[in-house]
Amino acid sequence: MKFTLAASVLPLLAAAAPSQHKARDTTTFGVMSARSGSPIHLLPLNAAGGAFYLGGKTSSYCPLDSGCPAGTETTFAGDGSALAVEVPGGQEVYVNPSGALSFTVPHSAYIPTGSSTGPFTYTPGKEGALGSWTFGKGFMACPDKDNKWQVFASSQNATVPSGNVSDCLGFDAMAVKGNGSVAAWEYI
Repeated sequence: MKFTLAASVLPLLAAAAPSQHKARDTTTFGVMSARSGSPIHLLPLNAAGGAFYLGGKTSSYCPLDSGCPAGTETTFAGDGSALAVEVPGGQEVYVNPSGALSFTVPHSAYIPTGSSTGPFTYTPGKEGALGSWTFGKGFMACPDKDNKWQVFASSQNATVPSGNVSDCLGFDAMAVKGNGSVAAWEYI
């Protein structure tokens, strides 16, 4: 009797429990910086090493022998609070406590305490025009020791690579509408 009761109640409990995975939104987009007359103007936003950079190369991985997306572009899903990936569980986008725009490692939903998960806002362009992607007061790109431009949320309190926020350049994040498909299995 106890087994029968447990067997009949468990499916009901499972159905009532909230899902940990969001349904995959088929809205996808890439991001490009806009800051006229600067070294970061029209650079693509790329995911690499748990952070985001303007320019450089996207860092991705696929464990499959065939059928993998190219993994050469960084693509966001939905409102931009997640990356458009195939990896089970997905990869979330957040701003870490230092202010750096970051993403979760594959197979983990861990986001450090003190991070912000949004709101991120994607606004598609009208009639083929570029759209926009925003967070708080916007974004800034800060040079690191390798002369790469790491992306941070705009804040005078950010802990940037040079130690001086005045080295950073604010920019508008222009959104280029995608085709609804993922561009990588996972970003690393």
